Amino acid sequence: MADPKSPAGAQNSARRRRWGDRYDGRRLRAMDPMNIIIPYVMPSRTGAANSFHGRAFVREAERYIRQKRVEGLKGFGMLHFFISLYVRIVSQRPGVNRFISGQRLFARHNIEIVLTVKKELSVSGQETTIKITCLPADTAADIHRRLAEALEEARRAGDSNDVDNLARLLTKAPGFALKGLVWLLKKLDYFGLMPKAFHRASPFHASLFVTDLGSINLPPVHHHLYDFGNCPLFLAFGPKQKDFAVDQTGQVTMRRFLDYSLTLDERICDGFYFSAILRMVEDIFKRPEQLDTPPEAVTEDID
Repeated sequence: MADPKSPAGAQNSARRRRWGDRYDGRRLRAMDPMNIIIPYVMPSRTGAANSFHGRAFVREAERYIRQKRVEGLKGFGMLHFFISLYVRIVSQRPGVNRFISGQRLFARHNIEIVLTVKKELSVSGQETTIKITCLPADTAADIHRRLAEALEEARRAGDSNDVDNLARLLTKAPGFALKGLVWLLKKLDYFGLMPKAFHRASPFHASLFVTDLGSINLPPVHHHLYDFGNCPLFLAFGPKQKDFAVDQTGQVTMRRFLDYSLTLDERICDGFYFSAILRMVEDIFKRPEQLDTPPEAVTEDID
């Protein structure tokens, strides 16, 4: 266990970097033989992707969200809730924050969340992608602050953030040169040699890519993963809905829920591990107040 108040990579900082480690993660060596072979059998992230559809009952989450707004967390919503939920899961189940690169499995040093936002809510409004770095001990209030700061930066006039600047720089190259540059970046990334500046700005190098489709009243799509980069998890969630069910006493009750989808690189953890993560999701939706305090301890990934 690690101190939950330490930085995201602090549990790794005491480790001496070994041959085969990367600047964004440490190589996991205590793996079963099959886990070592699988990335060679399934070399692409899209080819190793599993999709999951879930349904979350949101009565307690909605009550929690209303309370956060009363407490002064302006605009706190389901997006903040899902990101807070994910960060809390990583603090206890760090295997979901692994990634495959160069046919090797790594434990990521940081928790990096990527999402796409519109600078203005219109059909022609410009989109931008933001990346926030979280700590395993972050509470919902911490997530709200980090996201608010990133959104404020992204919505400034012009292409203001690192992702926009990188995209604008790449578009200046002719098509054949851009294709060659992307090929070169993939090769450098394979060996862990891609420049850190590209990694910091890249939306494809992250723990989680999340999209709030409920904000535009669309159901959650089963989104693909990207073979460029190392993001192993894509989360999409839709609008809140309601249905009716008969309880144990025979009474008809109304339930509020939302659907969500997860696309996961199956090479990072097995089905039993992932089932434990889904149980945590269900528990946090039932008891969201646990997101108000840091975890008692942060679990470190295996060697």
